[in-house]
Amino acid sequence: MNLGEATAAEIGRALQAGALDAVAVTEFFLDRIAASDNTAVYTAVTAERALSEAKAAALRLKKGNSRGPLDGVPISWKDLFDMTDTVTTCGSALYRDNPPATEDAAAVAHGAAAGMVVLGKVGLPEFAFSGLGLNPHYGTPINPHDSKTPRAPGGSSGGSGVSVAAGLAPVSIGTDTGGSVRIPACFNGLVGYKSSEGHIGKGGLAALSPTLDTIGPLARSVEDCILLERVLRGRRPTLMPAAPLDNVTLIVPTNVVFDGAEAAIVANFDTAIEKLARAGVRIRREAVPVLDDVLTLSQRHGSLAWAEAWHMLRHLLEGPDYTKMDFRVWHDLSLGKSMTADDVLHVLDGHTRMRAVVADLLGSDGLMVMPTTKNTAPAIADLEASWQTFNINNWLALANTNLGNILGVCALTLPSGTNANNMPTGFMVYAPGGQDERLLAQGLSIEAVLRG
Repeated sequence: MNLGEATAAEIGRALQAGALDAVAVTEFFLDRIAASDNTAVYTAVTAERALSEAKAAALRLKKGNSRGPLDGVPISWKDLFDMTDTVTTCGSALYRDNPPATEDAAAVAHGAAAGMVVLGKVGLPEFAFSGLGLNPHYGTPINPHDSKTPRAPGGSSGGSGVSVAAGLAPVSIGTDTGGSVRIPACFNGLVGYKSSEGHIGKGGLAALSPTLDTIGPLARSVEDCILLERVLRGRRPTLMPAAPLDNVTLIVPTNVVFDGAEAAIVANFDTAIEKLARAGVRIRREAVPVLDDVLTLSQRHGSLAWAEAWHMLRHLLEGPDYTKMDFRVWHDLSLGKSMTADDVLHVLDGHTRMRAVVADLLGSDGLMVMPTTKNTAPAIADLEASWQTFNINNWLALANTNLGNILGVCALTLPSGTNANNMPTGFMVYAPGGQDERLLAQGLSIEAVLRG
């Protein structure tokens, strides 16, 4: 087995069967991390903890006391999650010297309870406020799909995406407020799962937008996402059966979601749709007016994420050290300052109304599908050279994923191919909020069709 390309479930099965040793697996990943020249992926490597947890897992498995199918499997965590004896930096130089956390975040503790081995914490743009993943303080993780041109990892869970794609962890846990799991999963050719709001507990997670923040895995398969969904909720990880697609209708919006998209992204999406149609899945291409409503609402009144982020971080944004922040992040976080109470109430009312429209449109057998991002991973040098280029690409990355956060959906992104530069593209699936089980079960079947 090539551990650097194996899924978490595959590693877990080999550990359960005695074909792999948990300590050897952990040492493999720690050695790869130490030897990697992609030095900005990890903000902290917890080697001592990892080896201790691996030894405990190996002993349990030897005695037949397994904690489940992911016992002994290594994992990385976005540096927004508290982890005992490590600093939660949130990607900010302002937090670099903060005291270390005294306990694990709830999700990290659930992972440990399932026997998973913590390799460490991975990087992100400052305060998780970017769809591209650049960080001037701790460095930017480099997308591993282009060996010649350093390209963006996607944001904000960029370190999570690169840690898995580069074989520095089998799986990683990120957060998604406007696309921050799905964008780096897409840019790095991975599967990413955005959970419904409130589906996974956020205790011990540094908040950006307490309402819109969600937690989810970046992995190599839907199977891994299903097992991790169980783990993150404190449940025993078990795999649900794949749901048949014969009663599923895929709605492909003809408005908004293709505007400005790269040609290869559209072509790969259409190929994926053709595969699903040949497999007997019903396809409906139609205008979805609620997507235009989302854009109109945001243009008139702003974003709930802006307002909540401003509230959470105002002491820094207006503090004496604000010039130490990444200016791009400071500028965008400050957009919430100009929002009025009337704006916020209009946004909240709009969210409630539009989420009801989506739930009615999709019902219990419909899914909305679209390209995950409208761009592939851009060259980092181009983004650093021009703020306009940065802003354009940031919007192209966030445009479709952010729709889902506003509409309160749960979502999957699946690899859909590559462009001429071998950069990955993604196929995104939306289900109404609260229908995570259905999304994941049907996601297994969609994945099987797309992968042939």
